[in-house]
Amino acid sequence: MSSRDAVIVAARRTAVGIGKPERGVFSGVHPVDLSTHPIRAVLAETGVDPDLVDDVIWGCVSQVGEQSFNVGRNAALAAGLPEQVPGMTIDRQCGSSQQAIQSAAAAIIAGYADIVVAGGVEVMSRVPMFSSVVGQDPYGPLMHERYPDLGNQGVGAELIAQKWGLTRTDLDEFSVRSHQRAAAATAAGLFADEIVPVETATGMVTTDQGIRADSSVERLATLPTPFLEGGVVTAGSASQISDGAAAVLMMTSARAAELGLVPLARVHSVAVVGSDPILMLTGPIPATAKVLERAGLGIGDIGAFEVNEAFAPVVLAWLEETGADPALVNPRGGAIALGHPLGGSGARLATTLLHHMRQSGIRYGLQTMCEGGGMANATVYELV
Repeated sequence: MSSRDAVIVAARRTAVGIGKPERGVFSGVHPVDLSTHPIRAVLAETGVDPDLVDDVIWGCVSQVGEQSFNVGRNAALAAGLPEQVPGMTIDRQCGSSQQAIQSAAAAIIAGYADIVVAGGVEVMSRVPMFSSVVGQDPYGPLMHERYPDLGNQGVGAELIAQKWGLTRTDLDEFSVRSHQRAAAATAAGLFADEIVPVETATGMVTTDQGIRADSSVERLATLPTPFLEGGVVTAGSASQISDGAAAVLMMTSARAAELGLVPLARVHSVAVVGSDPILMLTGPIPATAKVLERAGLGIGDIGAFEVNEAFAPVVLAWLEETGADPALVNPRGGAIALGHPLGGSGARLATTLLHHMRQSGIRYGLQTMCEGGGMANATVYELV
């Protein structure tokens, strides 16, 4: 342990909406405005004076249009934080807001900041995926020279399914379980402590919109395979295009004690890795190994996992390689059911994991997620 540590004293998120302009419950909400809700919630819950916040570190993937011009700074000001509180926006693809948490922890441990709000947002109904690269080549000639077969993430998911021998039924059964777990958690009120209600023009939003409690293997079996003819990955075994935001409030445990706050958890260990940009989505496997080694823990020491369900093959391959207990992985459902608001997903996973750890008395939790371009973040949290 360092003489300074990084703890999380509050974690809140919006519900996750379907990222479709004609259907999404947040399609009428500007990304900056949506970001304000979890930011305000973590400060209100703890009673921390906004004047004490040293920085806002915010994740966002499609930094164009309404999500351009440093959405993190704009969100801080829109949330009512004092003008002297700065803000920055991070893009580590799907892991952007998990990286925001890890960067905040690093700043706190190094003594560069005492109190930081970290999180992220993506409103895909208003800023569609790939908006920032329309008509452009984000790679360039030298990248194409090194990797002539660069594909998309769906193709990467198909390649993973082939490499690990995963069948269409394997993927569809996993996807149905995600919906079942999310529906059961919602019915039991397990998300109540983490979701901040958001008032919209059509009413108050308090529940995740994409959960399909009636999902079935038979129904999923009828869906086409858009990424590869004769493949196994469908829209049903992929994460949903979504709208959402999440935030955590972080500080040292000494500062928390001074303010009379009991932390949810400590950021115990972190890791970031690069991986094959063709398969693209296998990074959580080496990231998990790396963070466990840094933590001095084994896979059996972890009582809960959040592994982002970008595609079902990602988690199934990770399970096979790590030997983790499937019952402990995404026990309240994952992105296949709850949705994947890109830049907000890392903080959403952290929020769900931390509340699950607190409610269940779990000492160690591990979060990891694959990222575009072949990367992955992994974080171990310890209950305080």
